[in-house]
Amino acid sequence: MKGFFDKMLFPAHAAIMKASDAKSHLDDVSGKVPALKNTATPNPFSLVIFGASGDLTSRKLMPALFNLFREKRLPDVFHIIGFARREKTDDAFRQEMKDAVHKYSRVQPSSESEWDAFAKNLFYYTGEMADEQAYAGLKNRLKLMPGSREVGHHHLFYLATAPEFFEVVPRCLNASGLVRRDGVTKLVVEKPFGVDSESAGHLNAALQAEISEKSIYRIDHYLGKETIQNLLYFRFANSIYEPLWDRRYIDCVQITVAEEEGVGTRGGYYDKSGALRDMLQNHMMQILTLVAMEPPASLDPESLRDEKVKVLRCINGCCREGLASQVVRARYEGYRNEEKVSPESMTETYTAVKLFVDNWRWAGVPFYLRTGKFLKRRVSQIDIVFRKPPSILFHAQTETSAAKNVLSIRLQPSEGIHLRFNAKALAEAHLQEVGMDFCYRTEFGSYSPEAYERLLRDAMIGDATLFIRADEVREAWRIMDSIRKQWDALPMYVYPKQSWGPQESFQMLENDGNDWVLGDGFNERCPC
Repeated sequence: MKGFFDKMLFPAHAAIMKASDAKSHLDDVSGKVPALKNTATPNPFSLVIFGASGDLTSRKLMPALFNLFREKRLPDVFHIIGFARREKTDDAFRQEMKDAVHKYSRVQPSSESEWDAFAKNLFYYTGEMADEQAYAGLKNRLKLMPGSREVGHHHLFYLATAPEFFEVVPRCLNASGLVRRDGVTKLVVEKPFGVDSESAGHLNAALQAEISEKSIYRIDHYLGKETIQNLLYFRFANSIYEPLWDRRYIDCVQITVAEEEGVGTRGGYYDKSGALRDMLQNHMMQILTLVAMEPPASLDPESLRDEKVKVLRCINGCCREGLASQVVRARYEGYRNEEKVSPESMTETYTAVKLFVDNWRWAGVPFYLRTGKFLKRRVSQIDIVFRKPPSILFHAQTETSAAKNVLSIRLQPSEGIHLRFNAKALAEAHLQEVGMDFCYRTEFGSYSPEAYERLLRDAMIGDATLFIRADEVREAWRIMDSIRKQWDALPMYVYPKQSWGPQESFQMLENDGNDWVLGDGFNERCPC
Protein backbone atom coordinates (compact mmCIF):
# COMPACT_ATOMS: atom_id res chain seq x y z
CA MET A 1 0.00 0.00 0.00
CA LYS A 2 2.82 2.37 0.86
CA GLY A 3 4.17 2.23 -2.70
CA PHE A 4 0.89 3.66 -3.95
CA PHE A 5 1.79 7.04 -2.44
CA ASP A 6 5.33 6.86 -3.82
CA LYS A 7 4.23 6.23 -7.40
CA MET A 8 0.84 7.89 -7.66
CA LEU A 9 -0.02 10.48 -5.04
CA PHE A 10 3.29 12.29 -4.85
CA PRO A 11 5.20 11.88 -8.13
CA ALA A 12 6.66 15.38 -8.15
CA HIS A 13 7.37 15.55 -4.45
CA ALA A 14 8.69 11.99 -4.23
CA ALA A 15 10.96 12.55 -7.22
CA ILE A 16 12.50 15.60 -5.58
CA MET A 17 13.05 13.76 -2.32
CA LYS A 18 14.31 10.52 -3.89
CA ALA A 19 16.84 12.42 -5.99
CA SER A 20 18.57 13.60 -2.83
CA ASP A 21 17.71 10.59 -0.67
CA ALA A 22 21.13 10.47 0.95
CA LYS A 23 20.66 14.01 2.21
CA SER A 24 16.99 13.86 3.06
CA HIS A 25 17.13 11.86 6.28
CA LEU A 26 18.34 12.88 9.68
CA ASP A 27 21.73 11.36 10.44
CA ASP A 28 21.57 10.55 14.13
CA VAL A 29 25.32 9.96 14.33
CA SER A 30 26.68 13.03 12.55
CA GLY A 31 23.74 15.31 13.31
CA LYS A 32 23.48 16.35 9.67
CA VAL A 33 20.13 17.60 8.44
CA PRO A 34 18.82 18.17 4.92
CA ALA A 35 18.81 21.61 3.42
CA LEU A 36 15.56 23.44 2.87
CA LYS A 37 14.20 23.14 -0.65
CA ASN A 38 14.57 26.80 -1.64
CA THR A 39 18.27 27.21 -2.43
CA ALA A 40 18.38 31.00 -2.88
CA THR A 41 20.94 32.61 -0.57
CA PRO A 42 19.81 35.75 1.26
CA ASN A 43 21.74 38.95 0.74
CA PRO A 44 23.67 40.28 3.75
CA PHE A 45 21.11 41.63 6.22
CA SER A 46 20.47 43.04 9.67
CA LEU A 47 17.53 41.59 11.58
CA VAL A 48 16.20 43.71 14.47
CA ILE A 49 13.86 41.83 16.83
CA PHE A 50 11.66 44.22 18.79
CA GLY A 51 10.58 42.58 22.03
CA ALA A 52 13.70 40.41 22.14
CA SER A 53 13.27 39.61 25.84
CA GLY A 54 10.00 37.78 25.20
CA ASP A 55 9.16 34.09 24.90
CA LEU A 56 8.83 34.13 21.11
CA THR A 57 12.46 35.12 20.63
CA SER A 58 13.76 32.43 23.00
CA ARG A 59 11.46 29.59 22.00
CA LYS A 60 11.11 30.07 18.26
CA LEU A 61 13.12 32.81 16.58
CA MET A 62 16.61 32.23 17.96
CA PRO A 63 16.51 28.40 17.57
CA ALA A 64 15.29 28.87 13.99
CA LEU A 65 18.03 31.38 13.20
CA PHE A 66 20.70 29.14 14.69
CA ASN A 67 19.48 26.15 12.68
CA LEU A 68 19.56 28.22 9.49
CA PHE A 69 23.12 29.24 10.32
CA ARG A 70 24.11 25.65 11.07
CA GLU A 71 22.71 24.50 7.71
CA LYS A 72 24.61 27.29 5.94
CA ARG A 73 21.38 28.96 4.85
CA LEU A 74 22.47 32.43 5.97
CA PRO A 75 24.90 34.77 4.17
CA ASP A 76 28.45 35.33 5.37
CA VAL A 77 27.52 38.77 6.67
CA PHE A 78 24.46 39.16 8.91
CA HIS A 79 23.51 40.81 12.19
CA ILE A 80 20.78 39.91 14.69
CA ILE A 81 19.98 42.74 17.09
CA GLY A 82 17.68 42.27 20.03
CA PHE A 83 15.78 45.46 20.90
CA ALA A 84 14.12 45.71 24.32
CA ARG A 85 13.89 48.09 27.26
CA ARG A 86 15.84 46.00 29.78
CA GLU A 87 19.45 47.03 30.27
CA LYS A 88 21.69 44.28 28.95
CA THR A 89 25.12 43.82 27.36
CA ASP A 90 25.81 42.00 24.11
CA ASP A 91 27.50 39.21 26.05
CA ALA A 92 24.55 38.81 28.42
CA PHE A 93 22.17 38.62 25.46
CA ARG A 94 24.37 36.03 23.77
CA GLN A 95 24.42 33.87 26.89
CA GLU A 96 20.60 34.05 27.20
CA MET A 97 20.21 33.05 23.58
CA LYS A 98 22.69 30.21 24.02
CA ASP A 99 20.60 28.89 26.90
CA ALA A 100 17.45 29.23 24.76
CA VAL A 101 18.99 27.29 21.87
CA HIS A 102 20.12 24.51 24.22
CA LYS A 103 16.61 24.32 25.67
CA TYR A 104 14.39 24.72 22.61
CA SER A 105 16.35 23.99 19.42
CA ARG A 106 15.75 20.75 17.51
CA VAL A 107 19.54 20.56 16.96
CA GLN A 108 22.23 21.48 19.49
CA PRO A 109 25.54 23.21 18.67
CA SER A 110 28.08 20.56 17.78
CA SER A 111 30.85 22.48 19.55
CA GLU A 112 31.61 25.71 21.39
CA SER A 113 33.31 27.06 18.30
CA GLU A 114 30.17 26.54 16.23
CA TRP A 115 28.09 28.47 18.73
CA ASP A 116 30.75 31.22 18.97
CA ALA A 117 30.71 31.59 15.17
CA PHE A 118 26.97 32.23 15.34
CA ALA A 119 26.98 34.28 18.55
CA LYS A 120 29.45 36.86 17.22
CA ASN A 121 26.59 38.05 15.00
CA LEU A 122 24.25 38.66 17.98
CA PHE A 123 23.92 42.12 19.49
CA TYR A 124 21.65 43.92 21.92
CA TYR A 125 20.24 47.41 21.98
CA THR A 126 18.38 48.94 24.93
CA GLY A 127 15.46 51.22 24.12
CA GLU A 128 11.82 52.04 24.74
CA MET A 129 9.43 51.13 21.94
CA ALA A 130 7.93 54.65 21.75
CA ASP A 131 11.17 56.61 22.19
CA GLU A 132 12.18 58.13 18.84
CA GLN A 133 15.63 58.95 20.20
CA ALA A 134 16.21 55.24 20.75
CA TYR A 135 15.59 54.64 17.03
CA ALA A 136 18.09 57.33 16.10
CA GLY A 137 20.62 55.49 18.25
CA LEU A 138 19.66 52.18 16.63
CA LYS A 139 20.25 53.71 13.22
CA ASN A 140 23.76 54.75 14.23
CA ARG A 141 24.39 51.32 15.73
CA LEU A 142 23.43 49.64 12.44
CA LYS A 143 25.84 51.89 10.54
CA LEU A 144 28.69 50.86 12.82
CA MET A 145 28.09 47.12 12.51
CA PRO A 146 30.91 45.10 10.91
CA GLY A 147 30.06 44.64 7.24
CA SER A 148 27.38 47.36 7.32
CA ARG A 149 28.45 48.54 3.86
CA GLU A 150 27.53 45.12 2.43
CA VAL A 151 24.22 45.10 4.31
CA GLY A 152 23.24 48.54 3.07
CA HIS A 153 19.52 49.10 3.70
CA HIS A 154 18.62 45.40 3.77
CA HIS A 155 17.02 45.52 7.21
CA LEU A 156 14.34 43.21 8.59
CA PHE A 157 12.35 44.56 11.52
CA TYR A 158 10.51 41.82 13.43
CA LEU A 159 7.62 42.85 15.70
CA ALA A 160 7.76 40.20 18.44
CA THR A 161 5.97 42.68 20.70
CA ALA A 162 2.58 43.15 22.29
CA PRO A 163 -0.03 44.31 19.71
CA GLU A 164 -0.11 47.78 21.29
CA PHE A 165 3.28 48.47 19.68
CA PHE A 166 2.40 47.29 16.16
CA GLU A 167 1.73 50.88 15.06
CA VAL A 168 4.29 52.56 17.32
CA VAL A 169 7.40 50.76 16.09
CA PRO A 170 6.87 51.33 12.32
CA ARG A 171 6.05 54.99 12.95
CA CYS A 172 9.29 55.47 14.89
CA LEU A 173 11.28 53.51 12.32
CA ASN A 174 9.99 55.72 9.52
CA ALA A 175 10.55 58.92 11.49
CA SER A 176 14.18 57.92 12.08
CA GLY A 177 14.80 57.24 8.38
CA LEU A 178 15.20 53.50 8.76
CA VAL A 179 12.40 52.62 6.32
CA ARG A 180 12.69 52.46 2.56
CA ARG A 181 9.71 51.89 0.27
CA ASP A 182 11.49 49.96 -2.49
CA GLY A 183 11.03 46.55 -0.86
CA VAL A 184 14.57 46.39 0.56
CA THR A 185 13.40 47.15 4.10
CA LYS A 186 10.98 44.53 5.44
CA LEU A 187 8.59 44.50 8.39
CA VAL A 188 7.51 41.16 9.88
CA VAL A 189 4.33 41.34 11.98
CA GLU A 190 3.11 38.61 14.33
CA LYS A 191 -0.54 37.88 15.11
CA PRO A 192 -3.01 38.93 16.42
CA PHE A 193 -3.59 41.23 13.47
CA GLY A 194 -6.52 43.17 14.88
CA VAL A 195 -9.49 41.89 16.87
CA ASP A 196 -12.12 42.56 14.19
CA SER A 197 -12.33 43.95 10.66
CA GLU A 198 -12.39 47.56 11.86
CA SER A 199 -9.26 47.29 14.00
CA ALA A 200 -7.49 45.21 11.33
CA GLY A 201 -8.34 47.84 8.72
CA HIS A 202 -7.02 50.58 10.98
CA LEU A 203 -3.79 48.64 11.56
CA ASN A 204 -3.36 47.99 7.83
CA ALA A 205 -3.75 51.70 7.09
CA ALA A 206 -1.33 52.65 9.87
CA LEU A 207 1.35 50.26 8.63
CA GLN A 208 0.90 51.21 4.98
CA ALA A 209 1.34 54.87 5.92
CA GLU A 210 4.86 54.05 7.14
CA ILE A 211 6.01 51.26 4.79
CA SER A 212 4.80 49.83 1.47
CA GLU A 213 2.44 46.84 1.47
CA LYS A 214 4.96 44.75 -0.49
CA SER A 215 7.37 45.14 2.44
CA ILE A 216 4.91 43.95 5.11
CA TYR A 217 5.16 40.25 6.02
CA ARG A 218 2.22 39.19 8.22
CA ILE A 219 3.36 35.90 9.65
CA ASP A 220 1.22 32.86 10.44
CA HIS A 221 3.48 30.02 11.54
CA TYR A 222 0.95 27.41 10.38
CA LEU A 223 1.79 28.30 6.77
CA GLY A 224 5.41 27.38 7.40
CA LYS A 225 4.60 23.78 8.28
CA GLU A 226 5.87 21.28 5.72
CA THR A 227 2.52 19.49 5.47
CA ILE A 228 0.69 22.76 4.78
CA GLN A 229 3.06 23.52 1.92
CA ASN A 230 2.61 19.98 0.63
CA LEU A 231 -1.09 20.67 0.04
CA LEU A 232 -0.13 22.48 -3.16
CA TYR A 233 1.92 19.50 -4.37
CA PHE A 234 -0.76 17.05 -3.40
CA ARG A 235 -3.60 18.92 -5.10
CA PHE A 236 -1.96 20.16 -8.26
CA ALA A 237 0.76 17.58 -9.00
CA ASN A 238 -1.56 14.55 -8.98
CA SER A 239 -4.09 13.96 -11.70
CA ILE A 240 -6.00 11.27 -9.78
CA TYR A 241 -7.41 13.69 -7.19
CA GLU A 242 -7.80 17.09 -8.83
CA PRO A 243 -10.76 15.97 -11.04
CA LEU A 244 -12.55 14.73 -7.89
CA TRP A 245 -11.87 17.89 -5.88
CA ASP A 246 -15.30 19.52 -6.17
CA ARG A 247 -18.98 19.38 -5.16
CA ARG A 248 -19.79 16.45 -7.45
CA TYR A 249 -17.65 14.01 -5.46
CA ILE A 250 -16.97 15.62 -2.08
CA ASP A 251 -19.62 15.45 0.62
CA CYS A 252 -17.93 17.74 3.15
CA VAL A 253 -14.57 19.06 4.31
CA GLN A 254 -13.56 18.95 7.98
CA ILE A 255 -10.68 20.87 9.57
CA THR A 256 -9.75 20.08 13.17
CA VAL A 257 -7.18 21.80 15.37
CA ALA A 258 -7.37 20.16 18.80
CA GLU A 259 -5.19 20.86 21.84
CA GLU A 260 -4.73 18.58 24.84
CA GLU A 261 -3.85 21.34 27.29
CA GLY A 262 -5.93 24.13 28.80
CA VAL A 263 -5.03 27.83 28.79
CA GLY A 264 -2.32 27.35 31.44
CA THR A 265 -0.54 30.62 32.24
CA ARG A 266 -2.08 32.40 29.24
CA GLY A 267 -5.45 32.88 30.93
CA GLY A 268 -5.21 36.68 30.93
CA TYR A 269 -4.57 36.86 27.18
CA TYR A 270 -6.88 34.02 26.22
CA ASP A 271 -9.85 35.37 28.17
CA LYS A 272 -9.79 38.45 25.93
CA SER A 273 -9.42 36.41 22.76
CA GLY A 274 -11.10 32.99 22.77
CA ALA A 275 -10.96 30.13 20.27
CA LEU A 276 -12.65 32.03 17.46
CA ARG A 277 -10.10 34.83 17.36
CA ASP A 278 -7.07 32.86 18.57
CA MET A 279 -7.24 29.98 16.07
CA LEU A 280 -10.15 30.02 13.67
CA GLN A 281 -9.78 33.51 12.20
CA ASN A 282 -6.16 33.01 11.18
CA HIS A 283 -4.70 29.48 11.18
CA MET A 284 -7.85 27.60 10.20
CA MET A 285 -9.04 30.07 7.58
CA GLN A 286 -5.62 29.86 5.95
CA ILE A 287 -5.89 26.07 5.81
CA LEU A 288 -9.38 26.37 4.33
CA THR A 289 -8.16 28.62 1.51
CA LEU A 290 -5.41 26.18 0.52
CA VAL A 291 -7.89 23.30 0.44
CA ALA A 292 -10.50 25.20 -1.58
CA MET A 293 -8.47 27.48 -3.88
CA GLU A 294 -8.34 27.18 -7.67
CA PRO A 295 -5.02 26.34 -9.35
CA PRO A 296 -2.97 29.57 -9.46
CA ALA A 297 -1.60 30.81 -12.76
CA SER A 298 1.90 30.35 -11.34
CA LEU A 299 3.61 29.79 -8.02
CA ASP A 300 4.66 33.41 -7.66
CA PRO A 301 3.45 34.98 -4.39
CA GLU A 302 0.77 37.25 -5.83
CA SER A 303 -0.86 34.58 -8.02
CA LEU A 304 -1.11 32.22 -5.06
CA ARG A 305 -2.46 34.85 -2.70
CA ASP A 306 -4.95 36.08 -5.31
CA GLU A 307 -6.55 32.63 -5.35
CA LYS A 308 -6.71 32.46 -1.55
CA VAL A 309 -8.50 35.80 -1.40
CA LYS A 310 -11.01 34.64 -4.01
CA VAL A 311 -11.98 31.75 -1.73
CA LEU A 312 -12.55 34.07 1.23
CA ARG A 313 -14.69 36.40 -0.88
CA CYS A 314 -16.96 33.48 -1.74
CA ILE A 315 -17.75 32.82 1.93
CA ASN A 316 -20.78 34.81 3.01
CA GLY A 317 -20.36 34.12 6.70
CA CYS A 318 -22.81 32.40 9.00
CA CYS A 319 -26.22 33.68 8.03
CA ARG A 320 -27.24 31.16 5.41
CA GLU A 321 -29.29 28.91 7.69
CA GLY A 322 -29.23 30.92 10.91
CA LEU A 323 -26.28 31.21 13.26
CA ALA A 324 -27.46 28.60 15.77
CA SER A 325 -27.39 25.87 13.12
CA GLN A 326 -23.89 26.81 11.97
CA VAL A 327 -21.95 27.69 15.11
CA VAL A 328 -21.33 25.95 18.44
CA ARG A 329 -19.40 27.63 21.23
CA ALA A 330 -18.39 26.08 24.54
CA ARG A 331 -15.86 26.16 27.37
CA TYR A 332 -14.23 23.29 29.21
CA GLU A 333 -15.18 22.42 32.77
CA GLY A 334 -13.23 24.50 35.25
CA TYR A 335 -12.15 27.18 32.77
CA ARG A 336 -13.46 29.97 35.01
CA ASN A 337 -11.18 28.74 37.80
CA GLU A 338 -8.03 29.12 35.72
CA GLU A 339 -5.39 31.69 36.67
CA LYS A 340 -6.22 35.25 35.46
CA VAL A 341 -9.59 34.14 34.04
CA SER A 342 -12.67 36.04 35.15
CA PRO A 343 -15.02 33.94 37.34
CA GLU A 344 -17.87 35.29 35.18
CA SER A 345 -16.09 34.76 31.87
CA MET A 346 -18.13 34.07 28.75
CA THR A 347 -15.06 33.33 26.63
CA GLU A 348 -15.18 30.16 24.56
CA THR A 349 -12.41 27.57 24.61
CA TYR A 350 -14.12 25.55 21.84
CA THR A 351 -15.73 26.61 18.58
CA ALA A 352 -17.24 24.58 15.75
CA VAL A 353 -18.37 26.43 12.63
CA LYS A 354 -20.04 25.41 9.37
CA LEU A 355 -19.15 27.57 6.36
CA PHE A 356 -19.95 27.46 2.64
CA VAL A 357 -17.72 28.51 -0.26
CA ASP A 358 -20.31 29.72 -2.73
CA ASN A 359 -18.64 29.18 -6.11
CA TRP A 360 -18.91 26.68 -8.97
CA ARG A 361 -16.45 24.23 -7.43
CA TRP A 362 -17.83 24.13 -3.88
CA ALA A 363 -21.46 25.27 -3.91
CA GLY A 364 -23.44 23.29 -1.32
CA VAL A 365 -20.42 21.56 0.25
CA PRO A 366 -20.17 22.32 3.98
CA PHE A 367 -16.77 23.15 5.46
CA TYR A 368 -16.77 22.19 9.13
CA LEU A 369 -14.07 23.82 11.27
CA ARG A 370 -13.52 23.04 14.94
CA THR A 371 -10.88 23.98 17.46
CA GLY A 372 -10.63 23.72 21.22
CA LYS A 373 -8.58 23.44 24.39
CA PHE A 374 -8.47 20.41 26.69
CA LEU A 375 -9.66 18.03 23.98
CA LYS A 376 -8.98 14.31 23.81
CA ARG A 377 -5.85 14.49 21.72
CA ARG A 378 -3.47 17.04 20.25
CA VAL A 379 -3.99 16.89 16.52
CA SER A 380 -4.39 19.14 13.48
CA GLN A 381 -6.03 17.44 10.54
CA ILE A 382 -7.92 18.00 7.29
CA ASP A 383 -10.51 15.38 6.36
CA ILE A 384 -11.92 15.27 2.83
CA VAL A 385 -15.11 13.19 3.01
CA PHE A 386 -16.28 11.88 -0.36
CA ARG A 387 -19.90 11.16 -1.24
CA LYS A 388 -21.29 7.79 -0.25
CA PRO A 389 -21.50 5.34 -3.16
CA PRO A 390 -24.75 3.46 -3.95
CA SER A 391 -24.97 0.23 -1.92
CA ILE A 392 -27.73 -1.61 -3.82
CA LEU A 393 -25.10 -3.74 -5.57
CA PHE A 394 -24.06 -5.40 -2.29
CA HIS A 395 -27.42 -5.78 -0.55
CA ALA A 396 -28.03 -9.27 -1.93
CA GLN A 397 -24.88 -10.65 -0.33
CA THR A 398 -24.31 -8.53 2.75
CA GLU A 399 -26.16 -6.31 5.17
CA THR A 400 -23.27 -3.87 5.34
CA SER A 401 -23.28 -0.78 3.17
CA ALA A 402 -20.39 1.08 1.64
CA ALA A 403 -18.93 3.78 3.88
CA LYS A 404 -17.85 7.18 2.67
CA ASN A 405 -14.25 7.32 1.47
CA VAL A 406 -12.14 9.70 3.57
CA LEU A 407 -8.83 11.32 2.73
CA SER A 408 -7.17 12.61 5.91
CA ILE A 409 -4.21 15.00 5.76
CA ARG A 410 -2.58 15.14 9.18
CA LEU A 411 -0.63 18.32 9.92
CA GLN A 412 0.50 17.36 13.42
CA PRO A 413 1.59 15.16 15.07
CA SER A 414 2.74 12.17 12.96
CA GLU A 415 2.45 14.21 9.77
CA GLY A 416 1.11 12.27 6.84
CA ILE A 417 -1.85 11.23 4.72
CA HIS A 418 -4.37 8.45 5.32
CA LEU A 419 -6.82 7.20 2.70
CA ARG A 420 -9.79 5.20 3.97
CA PHE A 421 -11.75 3.12 1.45
CA ASN A 422 -13.99 0.05 1.21
CA ALA A 423 -12.77 -3.46 0.50
CA LYS A 424 -14.11 -6.99 0.80
CA ALA A 425 -13.33 -8.55 4.16
CA LEU A 426 -11.10 -11.63 4.08
CA ALA A 427 -13.19 -14.83 3.71
CA GLU A 428 -16.33 -12.84 4.47
CA ALA A 429 -19.08 -11.56 2.18
CA HIS A 430 -19.22 -8.05 3.57
CA LEU A 431 -17.53 -4.71 3.15
CA GLN A 432 -14.84 -3.47 5.49
CA GLU A 433 -13.04 -0.14 5.72
CA VAL A 434 -9.29 -0.37 5.15
CA GLY A 435 -6.58 2.25 4.91
CA MET A 436 -3.44 3.31 3.05
CA ASP A 437 -0.92 5.53 4.78
CA PHE A 438 1.85 7.90 3.85
CA CYS A 439 3.90 9.08 6.85
CA TYR A 440 6.59 11.73 6.63
CA ARG A 441 8.65 10.14 9.39
CA THR A 442 8.57 6.70 7.77
CA GLU A 443 9.30 7.93 4.27
CA PHE A 444 11.68 10.85 4.79
CA GLY A 445 13.10 10.34 8.30
CA SER A 446 12.23 12.18 11.50
CA TYR A 447 13.54 15.56 10.40
CA SER A 448 10.99 18.23 9.57
CA PRO A 449 12.00 21.89 9.36
CA GLU A 450 10.51 24.17 11.98
CA ALA A 451 7.95 26.57 10.53
CA TYR A 452 9.89 29.65 11.64
CA GLU A 453 13.01 28.45 9.82
CA ARG A 454 11.17 28.50 6.50
CA LEU A 455 9.29 31.73 7.16
CA LEU A 456 12.27 33.72 8.44
CA ARG A 457 14.34 32.70 5.47
CA ASP A 458 11.55 33.50 3.02
CA ALA A 459 11.33 36.99 4.52
CA MET A 460 15.09 37.40 4.13
CA ILE A 461 14.96 36.60 0.41
CA GLY A 462 11.74 38.55 -0.17
CA ASP A 463 9.45 35.58 -0.91
CA ALA A 464 5.98 36.56 0.39
CA THR A 465 4.19 33.38 -0.75
CA LEU A 466 3.56 32.07 2.77
CA PHE A 467 2.71 35.43 4.30
CA ILE A 468 -0.71 37.05 4.56
CA ARG A 469 -1.72 40.01 2.44
CA ALA A 470 -3.84 42.92 3.70
CA ASP A 471 -6.92 41.87 1.74
CA GLU A 472 -6.69 38.32 3.16
CA VAL A 473 -6.79 39.76 6.66
CA ARG A 474 -9.76 41.95 5.80
CA GLU A 475 -11.80 39.13 4.26
CA ALA A 476 -11.07 36.68 7.08
CA TRP A 477 -12.22 39.22 9.66
CA ARG A 478 -15.33 39.99 7.62
CA ILE A 479 -16.36 36.33 7.95
CA MET A 480 -15.59 36.24 11.67
CA ASP A 481 -17.45 39.50 12.24
CA SER A 482 -20.60 37.98 10.74
CA ILE A 483 -20.41 35.44 13.57
CA ARG A 484 -19.39 37.87 16.29
CA LYS A 485 -22.37 40.14 15.60
CA GLN A 486 -24.69 37.46 16.94
CA TRP A 487 -22.18 35.84 19.30
CA ASP A 488 -23.84 36.81 22.58
CA ALA A 489 -27.14 35.29 21.48
CA LEU A 490 -25.57 31.83 21.22
CA PRO A 491 -25.76 29.42 24.17
CA MET A 492 -22.49 28.66 25.95
CA TYR A 493 -22.11 24.90 26.38
CA VAL A 494 -19.73 23.18 28.81
CA TYR A 495 -17.75 20.07 27.88
CA PRO A 496 -15.66 17.64 29.95
CA LYS A 497 -11.88 17.86 29.81
CA GLN A 498 -10.18 15.26 27.59
CA SER A 499 -13.32 14.85 25.46
CA TRP A 500 -13.94 15.76 21.82
CA GLY A 501 -16.03 18.76 22.84
CA PRO A 502 -19.73 19.35 23.43
CA GLN A 503 -22.35 16.96 22.11
CA GLU A 504 -23.99 19.88 20.27
CA SER A 505 -21.09 20.02 17.80
CA PHE A 506 -21.74 16.39 16.87
CA GLN A 507 -25.44 17.16 16.52
CA MET A 508 -24.65 19.99 14.10
CA LEU A 509 -23.10 17.47 11.70
CA GLU A 510 -25.70 14.79 12.35
CA ASN A 511 -28.38 17.24 11.23
CA ASP A 512 -26.64 17.23 7.83
CA GLY A 513 -26.20 13.45 7.75
CA ASN A 514 -22.50 13.71 8.59
CA ASP A 515 -20.16 12.78 11.45
CA TRP A 516 -16.86 14.12 12.68
CA VAL A 517 -14.19 11.86 11.23
CA LEU A 518 -11.61 12.23 13.94
CA GLY A 519 -12.42 10.16 17.00
CA ASP A 520 -11.12 7.54 19.40
CA GLY A 521 -8.57 5.22 17.84
CA PHE A 522 -8.31 6.98 14.49
CA ASN A 523 -4.75 8.19 15.00
CA GLU A 524 -3.58 4.71 15.93
CA ARG A 525 -4.21 3.60 12.35
CA CYS A 526 -1.12 5.48 11.23
CA PRO A 527 1.97 3.26 11.34
CA CYS A 528 3.99 6.19 12.70
